[in-house]
Amino acid sequence: MNIDKITAYYNKFNEDKRLTTRHGMVEFLTAMTYIHKYLNDDTKILDIGAGTGAYSVPLYQEGYDVTAVELVKHNLRRIQSKAPHLKAYQGNAIDLSRFEDSTFDLVLLFGPMYHLMSFEEKCQALSEAKRVLKDGGHIMISYCMNEYAIIQHGFRDGFIKQSVEHHHVDQNYHVLPKGNELYSYVRIEDINHLKDALQLKRRKMIAQDGFAEYMKKEINHMDDDSFTYFMEYHYSTCERPELLGFSRHVLDILSK
Repeated sequence: MNIDKITAYYNKFNEDKRLTTRHGMVEFLTAMTYIHKYLNDDTKILDIGAGTGAYSVPLYQEGYDVTAVELVKHNLRRIQSKAPHLKAYQGNAIDLSRFEDSTFDLVLLFGPMYHLMSFEEKCQALSEAKRVLKDGGHIMISYCMNEYAIIQHGFRDGFIKQSVEHHHVDQNYHVLPKGNELYSYVRIEDINHLKDALQLKRRKMIAQDGFAEYMKKEINHMDDDSFTYFMEYHYSTCERPELLGFSRHVLDILSK
């Protein structure tokens, strides 16, 4: 993981705005819908890689016991400005030694898997999430998907020839991990490999934003009724296995 590059990126990137556009709300609303399926009154939540608090702040405001961990100081300050009494710490997903074993009922790992490049680092982050999870608890992990990167950045944005010539993708059009790159793109088999390596059990896998990222313009211009229909369609299809890999993000829900 290139901490300097991640820090520089998020010091400039408006993370607060990302999930407030109508097409970005698809990702947020889907995650919150599934999060609430696993909550009860005394659920203790750990939000690892909390960004600027897109999930930890509203969950805290709903009255849940939330702890946020964020790598980037700029993002952490944004959390603290929104919810001064929320427990928020600077920290790294691959080292949660601040927390004792079996502390949390729900662990959110939404940002780190985007930026951890190697299988070993991903395993370490997932191992730490598993360690601090109570028996009977759940881990929710968000991944950036390979086919979105190939279709959007490769073909639609016109970088596919450059990517092939510079060996940024392999012969099967899988984006290759590079130590100096910012994002890691995976396929379902990569996600399964991590799950199996940590001996975790899958509860559900969801296309977190489905086709929303391919329809930004259309979704952003929808009236309220049309957007309601789109969300109903999305919720009715987001667990269909044949559609998972084409979502920009996939949400994996695991337990010990």
